[in-house]
Amino acid sequence: MCKIILVSGGICSGKSDFAENIAKNYDSITYIALSKKMDADENWQNKIKKHKSKRPENWKLIESDDLLKVLTKVEDNLLIDSIGGFVVKLIKENDDEWEKYLDILIQLFKSYKHIVIIVGEQVGWGLVSEYEIGNRFADRMGQVLKEITKISTENWLTINGKAIRLDDIYTSKPI
Repeated sequence: MCKIILVSGGICSGKSDFAENIAKNYDSITYIALSKKMDADENWQNKIKKHKSKRPENWKLIESDDLLKVLTKVEDNLLIDSIGGFVVKLIKENDDEWEKYLDILIQLFKSYKHIVIIVGEQVGWGLVSEYEIGNRFADRMGQVLKEITKISTENWLTINGKAIRLDDIYTSKPI
């Protein structure tokens, strides 16, 4: 079984920086930028440039919105930024299809032979969306983070640029 490290947090909480600092401890990293191409979005392009400028030059880069395909083809330590891209790609799928893809993802993580560092968005701490798709995204993000947490060896939460190791905190499982 591989080592899975989950780093989650809100927008601009420092989750990517923290995950990248963890990844720098490994000789070889493939950075998975998990989103579809948005060349026309200037703000998005600026954010990507900022992220790229902080990464070591020896890291390999894969830009894709198809995480399942990447996990079946790549054999290296991974930094996945961010798992929300997996949810976005499948956001229009019905619940049964979503569950099927989520199960495939978890099985691929469980059988992966290298280190996987996953950045994940914590959502739903603020207002409830007035839109169905926003609520579906929040629900599915919560679900995917819970499932990844179950198989992770380390779980971190970033807030205001600080990281808290969640594995050292009370769990809601019965004693």
